[in-house]
Amino acid sequence: MSTPTITLYGIPNCDTVKKSRAWFAEHGVDYTFHDFKKQGVPASLLPGWMDAVGWERLLNRQGTTWRRLEPATQAAVTDAASARALMQAQPSVIKRPVVVCGTRVTVGFVPDQWQAWCR
Repeated sequence: MSTPTITLYGIPNCDTVKKSRAWFAEHGVDYTFHDFKKQGVPASLLPGWMDAVGWERLLNRQGTTWRRLEPATQAAVTDAASARALMQAQPSVIKRPVVVCGTRVTVGFVPDQWQAWCR
């Protein structure tokens, strides 16, 4: 039985993404990196991520990109549909990294969960 493919989605210069990539490398875990800046947000996957972790968790309201948005744009994010539209248009508002292994999804730096996946 083979280990499912792990994909790490994020932005290369994000500190949490760097930390996560280093963790995978240090633990010898193969993964694929998907760069939001170069490759965009996979529109077909975003709804599944939102279902798995919740749109509120996936939307990074603490980040610089969110803080730079117009107050009216921020106020317009009231539900999953409006959050999805914003995340699709502004990938930097997605909390990073999003890590996907099979049907499992995590957001942020969660090495304990990744370790469990790799057993």
